Amino acid sequence: MASIFTRIILGEIPCYKIAEDEHSFAFLDIHPLSKGHTLVVPKKEVDYLFDLDQADYLHLMAFSRQVAMAIGRAVPCLRVGMGVIGLEVPHAHVHLVPLHTPTINFSGPKLSLEKQELETIAEAIRKEFFL
Repeated sequence: MASIFTRIILGEIPCYKIAEDEHSFAFLDIHPLSKGHTLVVPKKEVDYLFDLDQADYLHLMAFSRQVAMAIGRAVPCLRVGMGVIGLEVPHAHVHLVPLHTPTINFSGPKLSLEKQELETIAEAIRKEFFL
């Protein structure tokens, strides 16, 4: 059975897409830790990040860097942090979180944002990604 992220990549489940290329896909987390919290996933469905072959892993990191730079230009924050947990969904993924404090607390409260606000944030990041 396809992971929820594969279903998002295939368009079976809607998302607030930021960017994609041949190997990677980035979209807003709908239960964000902060505004602009983005997930970056490989299109290849692999459960554990470090099971990706080296080329796919390096591409995911390079793509994540591009997305993080766009987030940093679009969302007011101290910097963009990166977290890899990998237990929530059996599909490798990177969390890019705009930081307002020195830590990322994945067990802390999540924001509840309206659909329009999520779309506005996604559009702002997309504009910065494609500069």
